[in-house]
Amino acid sequence: MNILKRIGFYLVGLAIGIVIVAFIFREKATEFCYSPNCRVLKNIRNKKIVYLPDARKNIEENAIDTTGIAVSVFTEGDVIFSKSNTKLDSCKTYTIEGLLKTGKVEVFVQNCDSTAKVASVTPVE
Repeated sequence: MNILKRIGFYLVGLAIGIVIVAFIFREKATEFCYSPNCRVLKNIRNKKIVYLPDARKNIEENAIDTTGIAVSVFTEGDVIFSKSNTKLDSCKTYTIEGLLKTGKVEVFVQNCDSTAKVASVTPVE
């Protein structure tokens, strides 16, 4: 069997394997988070989200939807690591920028062991 035939069989098998694996992972709704930004947001989404009183006050004053924060900001937001403190032992703090229907917001989150505490939500202009 010559080399071109072997390469052809290899590529056909590889293509079939990729299709099968893609089908299985699509059915399981698997999410691949390799970047630090994606891992932080996924970690926050998997915890109970608690809004502190200052955050509630900002949300009410600026008519911001908390569902939009949980869905849009914690899914597609950008973690600003230069404004975050990731060296804390108890609750690491993250600043996340995201886009809502009302505009761009900056969310300050304390990411503790079992809860994610939203400390403040401010509109960015």
